Amino acid sequence: MFKRTLAAAATLAFAATAAVAAAPAPSAPPAASTTAPPASAWVQQSNAYAQVLLKVLAEFQPEFASRFGLPGYDTRVVDLKPNVGMRSRAALATARAELQQDLAKTTDPNVREDLEIILHAAGRFIESSRLQDQYMLPYTDVGQTIFQGEFGLLQDQVAAARRPHALARLKCYVGMAPGCTPVTQEAEALYAAKAGDKKLLGPYQGEVQQNLANTARYVDGIRKLYAKYQIAGAGPALDALQKQLAAYDAWVKSTVLPRARTNARLPEAIYADNLKNVGIDIPPQQLIRQAEQAFMEIQAQMETLAPYVAKAEGFPATTDYRAVIRELKQQQLDKRTIEPYYQGVIGQIEAIIRRHHIVTLPKRQMIMRLASEAESAAEPAPHMDPPPLINNHGERGTFVLPLGNPPSAGGKSDAYDDFTCKACAWTLTAHEGRPGHELQFSAMVEHGVSLARSLFAFNSVNVEGWALYAEWMMVPYEPAGGQMIALQLRLLRAARAYLDPMLNLGLISKQRAHDILVNDVGISEAFAREELDRFRFRSPGQATAYFYGYSRILQLRAHTEVALGKRFNLEQFNDFILSQGLLPPDQLAEAVDQQFIPAHKGG
Repeated sequence: MFKRTLAAAATLAFAATAAVAAAPAPSAPPAASTTAPPASAWVQQSNAYAQVLLKVLAEFQPEFASRFGLPGYDTRVVDLKPNVGMRSRAALATARAELQQDLAKTTDPNVREDLEIILHAAGRFIESSRLQDQYMLPYTDVGQTIFQGEFGLLQDQVAAARRPHALARLKCYVGMAPGCTPVTQEAEALYAAKAGDKKLLGPYQGEVQQNLANTARYVDGIRKLYAKYQIAGAGPALDALQKQLAAYDAWVKSTVLPRARTNARLPEAIYADNLKNVGIDIPPQQLIRQAEQAFMEIQAQMETLAPYVAKAEGFPATTDYRAVIRELKQQQLDKRTIEPYYQGVIGQIEAIIRRHHIVTLPKRQMIMRLASEAESAAEPAPHMDPPPLINNHGERGTFVLPLGNPPSAGGKSDAYDDFTCKACAWTLTAHEGRPGHELQFSAMVEHGVSLARSLFAFNSVNVEGWALYAEWMMVPYEPAGGQMIALQLRLLRAARAYLDPMLNLGLISKQRAHDILVNDVGISEAFAREELDRFRFRSPGQATAYFYGYSRILQLRAHTEVALGKRFNLEQFNDFILSQGLLPPDQLAEAVDQQFIPAHKGG
């Protein structure tokens, strides 16, 4: 279904799609603090070409467009009308043909490179949509879709003048606006049109059950958002939403669940396409071998570090890194203390970055907040809400921290101890905040990076590779406990890179994967459940990107240091990487070879 294809582009949101009802975000900064500088002539030309594809995507999922700053789409809703896959592919093909003609007459090398990025993205969207139509029934989690669309407009950093548009959008979702049919009805009709084709696979049973369990959280989260922002006149639409989602859930139970598959594995063609979409350009078998080797090497580092951490923290002497991690997790923070503690760690990390000239930091403060229950249902892992990349007027990215994995379909609810321990704050802040995602996306806004290199070059390898590299750079400066947790999370990324493909290729059991995560990596049961859900149905393939992207950046940095020797400057190198936006590894390496290294070889 095209919605899933578009999600490959909209993954920029890092699933950042939920309410802030649990804790208000800090006030937005003055607009001038992050407003992009005037774009250069070639960036303006490139952005004009990017609009061709962006407008096609916006027609089918306007929530995506308004979330990233494209004006004119705040009141519109996702297209779930008949034959949406075929219609979207036709529109994408038309846009691609137009852009290919533009490429043929473009001479500027930067613009040509951007056009090639945009064309590649269009091709990926078309292919993913085709595969979804070929293999899968078009099932939609409507509750999450509506929740994401409403949250995109109801948050502190959205201009107050835009927030009332959420009600117009909600009225369209529930069919109370002219020309709008309830999206629950459209979703049912879209599914019914294909249900007679017995070759098509239904969604995974566990996914559907979890979606059903989350519906009430989404409805409650939306109501809290309307109360928080005092949007008048929403009562009838909110009541209609609750009634329609209840009816939709009943339909899902009677119609979709009986057709749901009991095995989470996707068709191999779909999983292979997922890997391509997140940026994996090597065979999964090769990725598995590399990750398994790295897993053992990291374990050896952790065993070497364990006695030093135990001594520094006053734990019983041991070489067992698992025992040290268990001890570190005893130092837990609660809801009252966690934000102030994290803010303190943020300040210490920024001081280290400036003192050691690791990367250029902005003067403004970073935003960090706790997730609500509804937000945790939509995205149970820590994440960064990115700022609008189009027409940004000072909005900033936000580091969002969930405190637990919401109850599963069976009613089991677990609290994390992986993100709330004192030692855990260092690596998580480095990854989601600075010098990781928050800095990465802010730099794109502040440097005026083209839309091709921010929106359409995006994939998880490019994004998560930088964030894991950011973790790695900070390890030498962290306290002993923070260093151990940094290695633990690097171990997790290696585990992801082989467990995700092994589960999806039928090479390992769910129980064995669970045991590796809990017993060898040392994460909590709640986190292990979130990870297994992620590998199997939340986002199969995506978790492999961290390890692979990190490996490619390390390779590039090593290559650059060898080439420049004593002339290598870490801060300049990192600033250059960020200035390139989200270029894929091969193109980023080409930019370093052709621009950065020659510019610094001569001093």
